Amino acid sequence: MSIWIEVIIATSLVSSLSLVGALGLILGKQKINQLSLFLVALAAGTMMGGAFFHLLPESTDHLSLLTANLILILGFTFFFLLEKLFYWHHCQTEIESQVEQTIHQPVTTTRKKKNQKSLGYLNLLADLFHNFIDGLVIAVAFLADFNLGVTTTIAIALHEVPQELGDFGVLLHAGFTPTRALLLNFLTAWSALLGAIIGLFFLPQSSLTTYLLPLAAGGFLYIAAADLLPEMKEERNQLVATGLLLTFIFGLAIMWYLV
Repeated sequence: MSIWIEVIIATSLVSSLSLVGALGLILGKQKINQLSLFLVALAAGTMMGGAFFHLLPESTDHLSLLTANLILILGFTFFFLLEKLFYWHHCQTEIESQVEQTIHQPVTTTRKKKNQKSLGYLNLLADLFHNFIDGLVIAVAFLADFNLGVTTTIAIALHEVPQELGDFGVLLHAGFTPTRALLLNFLTAWSALLGAIIGLFFLPQSSLTTYLLPLAAGGFLYIAAADLLPEMKEERNQLVATGLLLTFIFGLAIMWYLV
């Protein structure tokens, strides 16, 4: 099968997961919150396993361990800075509203709606870039090795489910109708395909592929360690916490099995 077909199928499957937000309307908020925690734990395990069992070992076939680790740290730092950038803009909108209230200038309903809408559009922009990177990473993985492409796609897909549920909730909170939220979420998800196509066009003849693998591993580790694992740590129910730990280990085991 052509690598183009493999990558397009993989990114299309991942992008289609944006429709999972509709489950929020069917199952209700409480059940979705309970399900999301276990999806987060599974995603954390697969992303961490994907980084350590697949992306990093593949990169050391062509790079020294020291070089691969240095690039991994760069990837980790890049994703940290990227998240901080979007988080800072997110906070600015909230701070503006707080300042207006502090100086006794009531925020009108229209102003509130504008603030909420801007948060929704900011979330879409962040999601657009995030999905673009996902597509690029999938292309890089398939260019290196078919099995690596499959495992990377699985890790990204499992992370995408709770991510998309959360994004859908943010858009509803921002005042979008369910139909509009689902549609916009679906459209931004397809930036993954653009990332994949750009990767396939520019990377096959480039040595950059080798360097992008540990960079992607750093991104996977940051998402797992900074975004997903802290969600699990918040759980106070010991029985649920044990279930989350076992789910996390199961995610690691999936990636180990696929080595």
